[in-house]
Amino acid sequence: MPNFSTNMAIILLQGALATSALAHDIRAKPDAAVPPAFDVTSASASTDGRLATFAMEVSGDAGSLRPQKVGKLAGAKVDAYVWPTKLDPATVGFAKGSGILALAITAHPDFDDTPLFDENGDGDPTNDGADWHSHWVVLASDKACAGGLKVLDISPGQDLLPATAPGLPLALDSPGMSPILKGKTVRITVPVKGAENVNFDAVAAHLQVNETGKAPLLCVTGTYKVASGKLTLPGVITKEKKK
Repeated sequence: MPNFSTNMAIILLQGALATSALAHDIRAKPDAAVPPAFDVTSASASTDGRLATFAMEVSGDAGSLRPQKVGKLAGAKVDAYVWPTKLDPATVGFAKGSGILALAITAHPDFDDTPLFDENGDGDPTNDGADWHSHWVVLASDKACAGGLKVLDISPGQDLLPATAPGLPLALDSPGMSPILKGKTVRITVPVKGAENVNFDAVAAHLQVNETGKAPLLCVTGTYKVASGKLTLPGVITKEKKK
């Protein structure tokens, strides 16, 4: 019969294995000061080499809050679930080394930046901004933004952009991948190569279009919550196990 020391060793080993299995994910304690729909409690990402799946969980009902409509593009507000990564922007068609490549799921009732897709299925591809939809964006530092970051300003036709970019003067792509927001979970799968072992983080953020219409055009105005606490990108995109 195993003695106490043996049993304790087994328990410690099991704990170590469990910790190791979760080491590539990000965990955060619930925060009562954060709206539950944006209170990120965990995040994970995996890839099969061709597709990558990003997920985060919140303490409340994911996607249940959206920004108020202001009635015009200038000053329009955006809510977003974002996974900043260490993938090079060139991975998805932006200029190499141009900033922080992030995958975002956004909602903004005052404009539609996915003109190639009809998210709400009503036959009009230009009225879907209020529905949650996906983007690749390149983020860059800018002290003019309250949150210290902006979606990189670019010149369409001059700067390198993915084929599905909507033509805005922003490093923003609209790939048309549909996100899933159900219960506490936000999840999306996108085609991207070379993602294995790349670091990532998870953020619930709010952004705003510049009221002057000038650069910086789309600022991060603040965060509801950063999963790692200080945007250290501690998560690692893992290789999916074959079933």
